Amino acid sequence: MVKIAVTGKGGVGKTTLSGTLARMLARDGFDVVAIDADADMNLASSIGISKPPNPLTDYQDMIEERAGEKGGMFKFNPKVDDIIDKFGVVGPDNVKMLVMGTIDTGGSGCMCPASSFLKAFLRHVVLKDTSAVILDMEAGIEHLGRGTTKGIDLMIIVVEPGKRSLETAERIKHLSEGIEVKHLAAVINKGKSVNLKPQLEALGIPVLGEIPYDEDLVRADLEGVAPIDVGGKWVDAVVQIKDNMMRMINGFEQQQ
Repeated sequence: MVKIAVTGKGGVGKTTLSGTLARMLARDGFDVVAIDADADMNLASSIGISKPPNPLTDYQDMIEERAGEKGGMFKFNPKVDDIIDKFGVVGPDNVKMLVMGTIDTGGSGCMCPASSFLKAFLRHVVLKDTSAVILDMEAGIEHLGRGTTKGIDLMIIVVEPGKRSLETAERIKHLSEGIEVKHLAAVINKGKSVNLKPQLEALGIPVLGEIPYDEDLVRADLEGVAPIDVGGKWVDAVVQIKDNMMRMINGFEQQQ
């Protein structure tokens, strides 16, 4: 089982990396579930899915039925084991995809049926349900306060040149220590590892690789095509990152 969350500051390319990794792992023989847990909900296009599924939070009646109880109470462990088949879609390379959606009653302490349902689903799918899970997390660090990344094998922080991106990586590193995320790694996008790698490693975040600027990636975005279906230097770099990622995860397993 491979369980990966991809995060970072907004605009650094985490969604594009998430979708491309999902396709690559599927081609390697994994049974992949890609979960869009970002409020912007753009993961489908990076996978190559033209019609993404509706967000799970759209199904309020289903959530109330499964997570709610009489008297305004809610269940901590609602039924979620059929969610992928009922509410997901299957994309290229047989990647299964789900969209989480957002909870209107904001705040990390939301104690409501929707929050209970989504947390139960993420616990189930991450811990039990499949061979490989890719979570495209929302930008920033708010998700780390909601416990949606517990049980993850590796959290990948996408970093680009700039102080804010490095500061976000540092905060993620700090917060991850309290939510059972044991392993972090970084991917450097749009920059040189020679400039950023020492700073990241000083924070205790190893670097999986760097992704160069690539006009083929820009063209794929403009044409609405998944990057892996266009190819180019960007995709070649992600292949190496994926291989480094798998070696790192296998090393974690051998240490257990």
